Amino acid sequence: MNDREVKELIQREQTRQKKSVNLIASENYVSKDVLAALSSPFTNKYAEGYPGKRYYGGNEVVDALELLTQKRALALFGLSPDEWRVNVQPLSGSPANMAVYLALVPPGALPAGRRGKIMGLELSHGGHLTHGHKVSATGKLWKQISYTVNEKTELLDYSALKKTAKKEKPHIIVAGYTAYSRIIDWKKIRESARAVRAFCLADISHVAGLVAGGVYPSPFSHMDVVTMTTHKTLRGPRAALIFSRTTLSSAIDKSVFPGLQGGPHMNTIAAVAVALKEAHTQAFKKYAQQVVRNARVLSQELSVCGWRIVSGGTDSHLFLVDTWRGGNGIGGKEASEKLEQAGIIVNKNTIPYDTRTPNDPSGIRLGTAAETTRGKKEKDMIVLARRIDTVLKK
Repeated sequence: MNDREVKELIQREQTRQKKSVNLIASENYVSKDVLAALSSPFTNKYAEGYPGKRYYGGNEVVDALELLTQKRALALFGLSPDEWRVNVQPLSGSPANMAVYLALVPPGALPAGRRGKIMGLELSHGGHLTHGHKVSATGKLWKQISYTVNEKTELLDYSALKKTAKKEKPHIIVAGYTAYSRIIDWKKIRESARAVRAFCLADISHVAGLVAGGVYPSPFSHMDVVTMTTHKTLRGPRAALIFSRTTLSSAIDKSVFPGLQGGPHMNTIAAVAVALKEAHTQAFKKYAQQVVRNARVLSQELSVCGWRIVSGGTDSHLFLVDTWRGGNGIGGKEASEKLEQAGIIVNKNTIPYDTRTPNDPSGIRLGTAAETTRGKKEKDMIVLARRIDTVLKK
């Protein structure tokens, strides 16, 4: 590379990643093949539109690439093309969710003065900004109806969720979260949606790789739409996919393009295709199993050290540690900063019914997907838990 300044920054970031223990739940490390696809000549091609319906010439090869990626995505999750379609063009998870809302509950479709309702988990309880939170565009264009976890168990309260749905009558109910560590009962959420004739959306951005690996329940048989990012447990590039029932796919495709985006990033789609093929292997299934085992051991060992784990444990790749109310009296901001100084990267995170601010919440979020990619096993998690304990108690 002739650009010395950028080359130096790339080298510095590479060094930082190598020297750090990465417990960011939404990060992972891609393969050399995925990186190669990202830097391929597909980056030079503008391909506005869809296969066979482009607005530029020279798209014979990119059409084949996009169709291949769609085929691999459906195959990975065992979906029939007679029942499901997949849009592989979303640039990331947030516009993917926005595209779904615009397609299913378009602004202006309701009588004057009324906004469509999105029912999602409260942000501070583990939901996501794009599930209708007020600071997100999704909360400005639509009205969020929040549901919560039980204050005592810190688990989803499906009975309360159903009562809220019947009272508020949302147009979409969103399941799938960013900081909820337990198994989600997709069937019960579908039942709540059907009771009020709402669409049912599963955002499995965090657990997509675990679903593909067979260690987390699949939502597809219960949902109308499933969205996911590809860069977390699925171990691909930064991108997103929208799976939808065939009756909804045309509206969603139009919502992605021309509704929200212009030409897709074909180099990224090439990298997604590579990642999907890698995930459709026995080696990836073993990886997914190890991710969950590592998360459970890390959470259990931290509990042994005296730290309170939100909901008592984890069924996935992530969990929350209550650093404040667990008796150790350290805020999430200070905890994350102390750990980073020791070379352990986590993120501060609110916990359910938090009494502190989002800028300095009561907890931290830990995930094991990235370190499992690096080959870490249970014994390494025990050592890591004790190291975290030592750093935070200094």
